[in-house]
Amino acid sequence: QVQLVESGGGLVQAGGSLTLSCAASGSIFSSNVMGWYRQAPGKQRELVADITSGGNKNYADSVKGRFTISRDNAKKMVFLQMSSLKPEDTAVYYCNVRSNPAAWGPRYDYWGQGTQVTVSS
Repeated sequence: QVQLVESGGGLVQAGGSLTLSCAASGSIFSSNVMGWYRQAPGKQRELVADITSGGNKNYADSVKGRFTISRDNAKKMVFLQMSSLKPEDTAVYYCNVRSNPAAWGPRYDYWGQGTQVTVSS
């Protein structure tokens, strides 16, 4: 029943801005981590940023100072505001939600379908 749907990807020139949105539906435990990952051609998928239900944020060094992650718990959404975009930011961006309601219990991990972000030079 859990689904994640990303939107906001597209083509933008270097130095431009873009905002990605992810809407979650279904039963998701209230305590969770929502984040964004990306995968460029020929590269491994990497964490871009994530944010806990308590508001703690984590950023990859490559995007720190340029990207901002935020969430709306009531709407079960997570956003990624991207500024000063560079060609190396080009990748498929994936929304992710993780939860572990009990340390000894199952870990839940959900992924969106991905949205393409292309930054031209």
